[in-house]
Formats: sequence, structure tokens, C-alpha cells
Amino acid sequence: MDFSPALVLSAAFVAFLAFGVPISYATGLASITALLTIMPPLPAISVTAQRIATGLDSFALLAIPFFFMAGSIMNRGGIARRLIDCAKVFVGWMPGPLAQITILANMMFGCVSGSAVAAASAIGGTMQPSMDKAGYDRSYTAAVNISSCITGLLIPPSGAFIVYSLVSGGTSIAALFVAGYLPGILLGLSVMIPAWMMAK
Repeated sequence: MDFSPALVLSAAFVAFLAFGVPISYATGLASITALLTIMPPLPAISVTAQRIATGLDSFALLAIPFFFMAGSIMNRGGIARRLIDCAKVFVGWMPGPLAQITILANMMFGCVSGSAVAAASAIGGTMQPSMDKAGYDRSYTAAVNISSCITGLLIPPSGAFIVYSLVSGGTSIAALFVAGYLPGILLGLSVMIPAWMMAK
């Protein structure tokens, strides 16, 4: 009986996921399984390996792990504390100062790390004890940190913009970076305003 490669691909992918195989491995194994229906085993494995290597052979993708590495180095080097001190100078006078400092520090950390996750872990880990001590509710602290760390996805340099450029077929990364400044700043302000209103 002849099976359609697309049907085999879908069925194999679902079957591998059902057995608990990680998604990245399930994708590759399902591709090999589908190729086995139309070609001998050795060429099928060779084609899959070649396509994986071709997909990873991208100079622009190297920026993403380096962003994460830079964020980790900066976090261990104490730059998070320095960014928080800088944010304190700018917004420490506002109502709800610790929330405002968290938001601005997340925006600044996103500017240097290019990662929302790095910003959330660095700034959130540093600010949470201070906010707990000041009497902020834990859920509010988490909400402020999570809603403001995503500015790191918009304010350049951003790993998300690099991935979008590759997926879209070569959109200018420089143009994407320039286009991200205003939305990132507006997003940060849109989080600061409710925090200010709640503090008032």
C-alpha cells in the first residue's frame, strides 16, 4: 500500500510526540520516516542531515547565542544592579518607585542583552527582595517584571528581529532595529502609566 509522504510525516511526528520524544528530535525523525517512503535509507538520512546543516549554516543566527551569553556575563558582572541604580535616578521620584524602577531597568537591560528572558531573570531576581521588603504583593511584582521584560524583544538589539529577518527571506536587520525603538519605548510607557495609577 502506498502512503502519502505528507501523511506519513504528520502521523510519525504525532506518534513521536506521543512517545515523549522532544520536539526537535521528533521533527528530524518524522522527516526521515517520510523520506523512507520515497527513497532508500542511506540517501534519506543524508538528505535530512544536509538540510539540517544548511539550515544552521547562518551567520546571522550566531548573534542569538552571543546575546544570551552577553546577558549572562552582564548579570554575573553586576550590571543589573548598576542599571537599577541608573533607573532609580530617572524614575525613583515617581509614585510606586520600585515598580517604575523595575520597568525602566528591564527596558535598559533589554537594550544591552537583546533577550526578554535574560532581562526578566536579571532584573526580577535583583528587585524582588527589595519589593517584598517594601510590602509589594508577590503577584504584582511578578506582573510588573513579566509585562516590562518583553520590551527587550522590541528595543534593539533583539534576537526576535534577527529570527524574523531570516524567516522572512532577508528583511533588513538594521531597518528592523530602527523600527523597534518607538514601539519598545511606547510599550514601556504603557506599563509605567498603570503602575503609576495603581500607586496613586
